[in-house]
Amino acid sequence: MSAVYTLAELQAAIAAEPDRWRPLVLTNGCFDLLHAGHVRYLQAARNLGQSLVIGLNSDASVRGIKPQPEGQPPRPIVPEQERAEVLAALGAVDAVVLFSEPTATELIQALQPEIYAKGGDYRIESLPEAPAVQSYGGAIQLIAVEVPSSTSALIARIRGESADSLIKSSTSR
Repeated sequence: MSAVYTLAELQAAIAAEPDRWRPLVLTNGCFDLLHAGHVRYLQAARNLGQSLVIGLNSDASVRGIKPQPEGQPPRPIVPEQERAEVLAALGAVDAVVLFSEPTATELIQALQPEIYAKGGDYRIESLPEAPAVQSYGGAIQLIAVEVPSSTSALIARIRGESADSLIKSSTSR
């Protein structure tokens, strides 16, 4: 059975076998070019509960939150179904569900994970999803970044640019 679910399929699976899924850890992101930082983060998130669900930004969602800097390729680099398949193949991941909104708030409201995990480069005060998690008593766990890397930095490196030049080009728009 595939670990890539629609939201309705995932809700039904959780309802049918709550002991398999709960406490449920949810994280979300684009996961465009998977790197060691992603893998370590997902392993740490998985260790927080019984199961790990990844809310994966759809292609349309990624385009909305990651505007194309001048001279850079449009995001996402990897299409949503391929990103979902790669994530679902990781041992730490129990389920992947695509979502189209710019934030995971609706997904959080639908699944009500016991733990919502994000990277340690975030702050709870600035997380747009925090009020949704806090509204039902869920916990937010920020996970330390072990391998500082990013898809944007990888793209810059592939293009033979410094990450600083990529940041300058995206902020000059």
